[in-house]
Amino acid sequence: MPDASSWIVLKFGGTSVSTPDRWKTIAHIARRYRDDGVRPLLVCSALSGISDKLEMLADPDAEAAPDDVLAAIRTQHLELAERIGVDGETTLGASFAVLEERVEAVNASGRIHPQQHAEILAMGELMSTRLGSAFLATQGLTPHWMDAREVLRAEDEAHVAPARRYLSATCAAYPDGVLQNHLDGQDADVFITQGFIASNPVGETVLLGRGGSDTSAAYFAAKLEAERLEIWTDVPGMFTSNPRDIPSARLLRQLTYAEAQELATMGATVLHPRCLAPVRRYQIPLHVRSTDAPDLEGTVVSDAVPHDGPEVKAISSKDGVTVVSMETLGMWQQVGFLADVFQIFKHHGLSVDLVATSEANVTVTLDPMANALDPDVLDRLLHDLSAYCEPKIIESCAVVSLVGRHIRSMLHELGPAFEVFDEQNVHLVSQAASDLNFGFVVDEDQAERLVRQLHRQLFATRAPDATFGPSWQELFDAEPSKTSGAWWRDRRDELLSIVKASGEPSYVYDEDTLRRNARHVRRLGALDRTYYAVKANPHPRVLEILANEGIAFECVSPGEVQRVREVLPDLPADRILFQPNFAAIHEYADAFDEGVHVTLDNVEPLARHPEVFAEQDLFVRVDPGRGHGHHRHVRTAGAQSKFGIVPDELPRLRRLANQCNCTVRGLHVHVGSGITDAGTWPDIAGFLASLAADFPNVRTLNVGGGLGVPERPNATPLDLGILDKRLSEFKQQHAYDLWMEPGRFLVAEAGVMLAPVTQTKSKGSVHYVGLGTGMNSLIRPALYGSYHEIVNLSRLGEPLSMTADVVGPICESGDVLGRSRRLPDTMPGDIILIATAGAYGASMSNHYNLRTPARETILETVSA
Repeated sequence: MPDASSWIVLKFGGTSVSTPDRWKTIAHIARRYRDDGVRPLLVCSALSGISDKLEMLADPDAEAAPDDVLAAIRTQHLELAERIGVDGETTLGASFAVLEERVEAVNASGRIHPQQHAEILAMGELMSTRLGSAFLATQGLTPHWMDAREVLRAEDEAHVAPARRYLSATCAAYPDGVLQNHLDGQDADVFITQGFIASNPVGETVLLGRGGSDTSAAYFAAKLEAERLEIWTDVPGMFTSNPRDIPSARLLRQLTYAEAQELATMGATVLHPRCLAPVRRYQIPLHVRSTDAPDLEGTVVSDAVPHDGPEVKAISSKDGVTVVSMETLGMWQQVGFLADVFQIFKHHGLSVDLVATSEANVTVTLDPMANALDPDVLDRLLHDLSAYCEPKIIESCAVVSLVGRHIRSMLHELGPAFEVFDEQNVHLVSQAASDLNFGFVVDEDQAERLVRQLHRQLFATRAPDATFGPSWQELFDAEPSKTSGAWWRDRRDELLSIVKASGEPSYVYDEDTLRRNARHVRRLGALDRTYYAVKANPHPRVLEILANEGIAFECVSPGEVQRVREVLPDLPADRILFQPNFAAIHEYADAFDEGVHVTLDNVEPLARHPEVFAEQDLFVRVDPGRGHGHHRHVRTAGAQSKFGIVPDELPRLRRLANQCNCTVRGLHVHVGSGITDAGTWPDIAGFLASLAADFPNVRTLNVGGGLGVPERPNATPLDLGILDKRLSEFKQQHAYDLWMEPGRFLVAEAGVMLAPVTQTKSKGSVHYVGLGTGMNSLIRPALYGSYHEIVNLSRLGEPLSMTADVVGPICESGDVLGRSRRLPDTMPGDIILIATAGAYGASMSNHYNLRTPARETILETVSA
């Protein structure tokens, strides 16, 4: 057996314990440490996705049937057991029975106590570690399974709300000689236990908060006086930003405890913020490693980090933040005002995060990781605060933070970076007393864009050194992209010949992909009609193909109506939907004359020109109050958007329509583009149905478009099956026709842009690949910050050996089609392919600099 005094604690997250390959990696790591004379303690999370399913079981009001969720949990565990060679029924049968009993108790009462909630969620870790222990026993190891609840005891916090006591508990962490002696006496060479769970002083199960497995591991590391703590996850360390969103983010090779704490607290999800305190107190180094790439060095957190002066080390974002603004003139020079109001937060068990004060206002933020933000708790908080001030809650905010060292002394250098906040609604600015971060509280839907812009300004030219390692792309793009289902790979030779024959940049559209996408949408049985948003791509052949697949057409201008009429002269008028905004009144009159459907998104034309709308049928576009989508310029709802009629104006519209005998036949909402949440459109349908009760002639609800398209390789696509199921459930309860109007979803993946390389250039460590066209052909990256996969089609399959910005010839610094892209050794004359360019590419092109944009070509079908 290894030396009893030598311990390493290893935490494995949900993704790390969910596949056979990763369990084999875990076994390999455990054997390696055993052979090195070290005792490994494995702290494991629940299988990926299981905690979310357990949350559904803990919610008596959840839409999913408990039996279905239980069956899904059982199936996921048994399938993994079979794949790792373990008898799942024998190993987990008793656990399944306990879980079913607990769920039955909740369903019988119709409500759930936080104690029951904790017991249900704890089952995820208990089951995953039972499976893991059984598997390790087949791998030449002698495992010892431990119940973490027998070791970790939560502190008694009587003043906090029950939800927090049971669901976000805190444990004491100190060297535990009794535990060490107990484990020394076990005949085992690897120990496995649960993260996330503990017990309270009376032995009840409690949780350490979502993500609490990191904290559990830190507690165990402190108790065992471990040599180090290793956090194994799906990323090989901490980065200068979230590498899933920003592939150019660089690995942070080393951080101090304080810097890692700031990053974790301000939104970096690799580490739970609470896990740093125990290891810092006992100076236990923390290593962040990846089970997918176990040989990568990762990030080391310790205090043995050289100090090289002021610098920003990372940009982070934390969503789900709630802002509480407290305003009163009575606080000015009043002794004890802050003490009084903060006592109210304490009384309600709420931990305040950021604070900003003025003579008449105090604004604070509440971190969802530290608080169970129950609506009832917030209501009671507002009620009690009202005795001292005028409180206001602002939900759905995010904190965007610059994290580093001695931030105050480099504010003069950060001035240009702060320009990204121009025109943003900044609720609060906070500069940490520790001088480790500078934070901005903004609307949640703006955070991702701001982080991307800040990262580009601060790290685009940063060279690797002792602190900053390689980028995510450099680590994981060593091999060419293998984008699933990319038609252009199979038709590479045809595409190359198109550009070589013309010598010009070209958009190329694949007929087979257009048909396939149209058929995917047509298979949504809940839809009564699908309209294609013509603005996405009005190419005549695209319109012909979609019409042949049974798609109708949504037009936003007379020109688009005319294009459809010219290309499809036999198309019935009711297959065209005219939906302009801020249009001249004659456009509505002409559309009525054409006999097409017309949508109105403003009351004013009806009020000023009732004669145009008299005796006509009409659709009405409503603003639901909040938009969705990948960029604020494509979010088409909310006060900051020009589209739609607010619900408060609908009584006026109804009155005006009645006066001119105009009949409202349908209601419409479109909230934005690039949406991948399948629940968005059923929610829209429900919202419209609630309004339709006041419009007796409404027969149709148009839930809009915006169906998201995966932009990055391996991105999660919109689940059309869930969408159809949810919409079908709606239709079972409501007697309305449902329309939808996808645009990009139908055509984006069917199109690519091809352009020859004209020049390459290097400026120190920054490399550029110049193309024969740029933002005059594809403006989306410059306008929206959109990501398009970029490959060297001439050298497809060759090793990716360089990182470069791909730029065009337009005389603008913003003419960048892709930043920090991994490419093979690229030379002038090579053909570059930009993927997912079939929508809003050619249709938004221009002749800026008097440069001709890319031409358009159709790649004819190769299948029936």
